[in-house]
Amino acid sequence: MGLFEQLAGGLLGNTASNQDMQTNIVGSITNLIAGAEAGGLTGLVQTFKEKGLGDVVSSWVGTGENLPINADQVRQVLGSPQVQQIAQKLGVSTGDASQAIAQYLPRIVDKLTPNGLVPADDLVAQGLTMLKGELLG
Repeated sequence: MGLFEQLAGGLLGNTASNQDMQTNIVGSITNLIAGAEAGGLTGLVQTFKEKGLGDVVSSWVGTGENLPINADQVRQVLGSPQVQQIAQKLGVSTGDASQAIAQYLPRIVDKLTPNGLVPADDLVAQGLTMLKGELLG
């Protein structure tokens, strides 16, 4: 089982009927990380710090245990418009989208920062491309 299937399976279960939803959730999160609005992974980490969740995002980047985040914190950091856009793409409520992001984002950031450091943007882009390939391939 690949990384994305493991990540998605934790939230949705591993039934075949959830494969499309799993792909869409993880794809939306990787697009969020890669997006210009967030400034890539570096920008996303900075946004979490600016919104008072620096300890949480630092735990994802670091090599220790990942601290959890909840749906309200996701909306606080990303903003309702961005969460609504993801929800529309997924065809779910904003609450469900926020919950999905809260479930997957820590794991994805953790996988993109295996050495406890945010890599250069080009390495993040390569990692996202590789992870998307694993999911969609």
